Amino acid sequence: MLFEIDFQSEEALYMQLRNQIVMGIARSLIQEGDPLPSVRQLAGDIGINMHTVNKAYAVLREEGFVTIDRRRGAVIALNCDRERAKEELRARLRVLLAKSICKNIPASDVHGMVDEIYAELQNAG
Repeated sequence: MLFEIDFQSEEALYMQLRNQIVMGIARSLIQEGDPLPSVRQLAGDIGINMHTVNKAYAVLREEGFVTIDRRRGAVIALNCDRERAKEELRARLRVLLAKSICKNIPASDVHGMVDEIYAELQNAG
């Protein structure tokens, strides 16, 4: 999987990398048991600091997307705590939906976008 970093984006580099890995999992480009590149290799490949890659991997570990060990490095290992994941999703959605209300985006538009994106991700694999 090729990772692309937008150095002009306001989004933190580690979050861009984290998001691309999560999208890769959702699209079945990366699967359970697949190793991720070493921190040094990935940092060199995409031209970012090793600490940035380390931070992305740490966030992924904390969120239950990878395990990290000294010999194998970072490996996709989906920790399926469904209730915790649903609560995290609920908290993030609450903020996104509040923004949509502030911008006067109708609920029907939001529902349509959610359905469209969910179907797109499910069919991407």
